[in-house]
Amino acid sequence: MMINNTSVISTHGLSKRYRGGKQQFALKNLNLEVMTGEIFGYLGPNGAGKTTTIKLLLDLIRPESGGAALFGLDVHTHSVTIRRRLGYLPGDLSLWAGQTGRQVIDLFLAIRGHRDRKFADELCERLTFDPSKKVRAYSTGNRRKLGLVLALMHQPELLILDEPTNGLDPLLQQTFIELMREARASGQTVFLSSHVLSEVQAICDRVGILRDGQLLAIDVVAEMGATGFRHVMLTLREPPPAAFLSGTHGISDVSVESTRVSLRLEGDFDPLLRSLNGVYVQSVQVHEPSLEDVFLAYYGDRTAANGGAQ
Repeated sequence: MMINNTSVISTHGLSKRYRGGKQQFALKNLNLEVMTGEIFGYLGPNGAGKTTTIKLLLDLIRPESGGAALFGLDVHTHSVTIRRRLGYLPGDLSLWAGQTGRQVIDLFLAIRGHRDRKFADELCERLTFDPSKKVRAYSTGNRRKLGLVLALMHQPELLILDEPTNGLDPLLQQTFIELMREARASGQTVFLSSHVLSEVQAICDRVGILRDGQLLAIDVVAEMGATGFRHVMLTLREPPPAAFLSGTHGISDVSVESTRVSLRLEGDFDPLLRSLNGVYVQSVQVHEPSLEDVFLAYYGDRTAANGGAQ
């Protein structure tokens, strides 16, 4: 599915500050557009402001300033209309403990005006979820599975998922990735809050990196390796001299283990090659940075102007 040039999610100057304490901004001046048909990854550790953003988009809390629209509709004025068109999985899912998974699924289908259980049953099977048990008996992972079924089963135009794979084992994380790819292929849009970088790297078209309530960057996942640095592994014939490569331009994080030297290289290779004059190099391995490396580079190299998010 090609990404459309129309936006499903749009925010302008969206800000939220919680009262009490230092009254720090949980979200500050967020300007963001998520386009029709894309999977957008919203990255950041716990406390970065991801859940606050989602609650603002769903009109569960009100902003300090700025605004947001889903499907071109103001999230506050048209909240009921908007919710008919989306599926939502909260980070902390609370359901009726005395009901079975099947009863909860049937209730949600009825509320949404759906009578066909076929896709819900298919999701249960693919996620290896047993809907016959009562909610109180489910583990954290099984509650997450139920939440995914509830969010996906009516095949909404927009999916808003807050840390969707928390508590899922690796095999089911792969199933989730397949489900997201199928959703995109069918024309659905996905807004995915996560700190699982491998998951984001596998399925997202674009990502936004959030720190302390501020959006640091938005980039295309396929292009995020073009950061200007690489990981280099040198295998030498003999152990290198003391302070090997010390002071070499663009070289950092040098680690020496016998004849193996790992380092981070920023910029051109020429300074590294000149520094290797007189050293016998048996092999060189160069690795492009992973999305996790890029993410950590943003966190390590950038300083937010405001305090921590709530």
